[in-house]
Amino acid sequence: MRHDVRKVAIVGAGPAGIATAKHLRAERHCELIDIFEQQATTGGVWNYSTYAPSDELSIPQTNPHQPLREPQWQRSTGPDATASKPAFATPMYDRLESNLPHFLMKHSDDDSLEDQPLFAGRESVLEYLNRYADDVRRLIKFQTQVYDIRKKSDGDGDTWLVCTKDLRSSKVSERLYDAVVVASGKHSVPLLPDVPGIRAWDTEYPGIITHSMYYRKPDSFKDKKVLVVGNSSSGLDIANQISTVSRHPVWNSERSKKPDLESSESWKKVVPEVAEFISSSEAPRALRFADGQVVSEVDAIVFCTGYYYSFPFLSSLQPPVIVTGERAENLYQHIFYIDHPSIAFVGMPFKVIPFRTWEGQAAVIARVWSGRLELPRKQEMRAWESGRIADRGADRKFHDLGKLEDFRYHNDLVDWAQQAMPREGDRTPPKWSERDAWVRKNIAAIKKAFMDKGDARLLVRSIEEIGFEFQGEDMSKAF
Repeated sequence: MRHDVRKVAIVGAGPAGIATAKHLRAERHCELIDIFEQQATTGGVWNYSTYAPSDELSIPQTNPHQPLREPQWQRSTGPDATASKPAFATPMYDRLESNLPHFLMKHSDDDSLEDQPLFAGRESVLEYLNRYADDVRRLIKFQTQVYDIRKKSDGDGDTWLVCTKDLRSSKVSERLYDAVVVASGKHSVPLLPDVPGIRAWDTEYPGIITHSMYYRKPDSFKDKKVLVVGNSSSGLDIANQISTVSRHPVWNSERSKKPDLESSESWKKVVPEVAEFISSSEAPRALRFADGQVVSEVDAIVFCTGYYYSFPFLSSLQPPVIVTGERAENLYQHIFYIDHPSIAFVGMPFKVIPFRTWEGQAAVIARVWSGRLELPRKQEMRAWESGRIADRGADRKFHDLGKLEDFRYHNDLVDWAQQAMPREGDRTPPKWSERDAWVRKNIAAIKKAFMDKGDARLLVRSIEEIGFEFQGEDMSKAF
């Protein structure tokens, strides 16, 4: 199945969208590339906003089919301080530091992030991403929201009508494209499970339950008894931050066990998943955990339980991409929409090294759409999806590339891209090395050693400075 794409729309100017634009340009095949970004800057999810309207959160939140979010207009900072810009709630919080060392996190062709601390702060990462976008910035239509994408067929094949809205003027526009890249991320609709009793509990005690998407600073948790639900990287980090001001212990509920290097910390009490929210007739502000243990008089609960996949602008697609919201459906290799591979997705997998993974996906998309690579027949692409479901399940685990699977996936993407006939100017991301895999395997211990430095961690630039050095261990099985 060969394609010849000349006009491309990219939804999102975060790391995924920018990487895709660069690879499409390198092919020198497209005559038009438009990038649509609803925010006022590049950076995607790394944009920080104080806007955290937790009142828009449904408790529970179990429906991925949510409308597009409306922006809040906030005053800009810097030289254009008289202007306003659209703000959207993102998962970015004030004191966030990357959970990846900069030499793994960075784009393969820009080492400037390595000038920052080993685990860079959010401000530094955003500045890095803004610089990285400079050479494609002229392609970006900022403050422009894509509200609908639908297929239009003609004698020469499918085209896509992309409908957009200028958020400043409210002017709507339409344009036809040969292909569309969805690079708008997967952090817009919080997942907050329907635990027995939660609805009545929230009605009785409004404002106590929230989601990590709306967490910004620990200050509001001062002297409170806090439960953090979830043991992902963000859940552990948020619990750690809250512990600096809250009552001890901070209760940390986890559904599944994972190596926890901080489990001996006196400020934290690890408990199983929440089984029930208890009526006030039994105990005040109380919950029961799966082991029967009960905690009462809880002042604040933060659910760090992830997000649904949600693309309201693709609601007309049949078969649908979003059904339960636990994964993006009908995709080949987490990228190509099987029924119409002129729609592609960048950024669906999780538990990955994101920037480099998106580069690998972008390289394949660019070479497929320029006609230098062929896709398998639809039956074969369907068989890949069915095989993935049989192996991993049809739920969130479908896109889970943890335990170094992301390294194998990326290297396979590079191999796939390199099947195209080489030519001058090719943009091909490098493969991961055995040293990279060793660092990835030991990343929790490396991050802990970094954090144990306290404020002095901001001077650390390499893993060797905190006692880690790759000694040539055989990591070939990682690939």
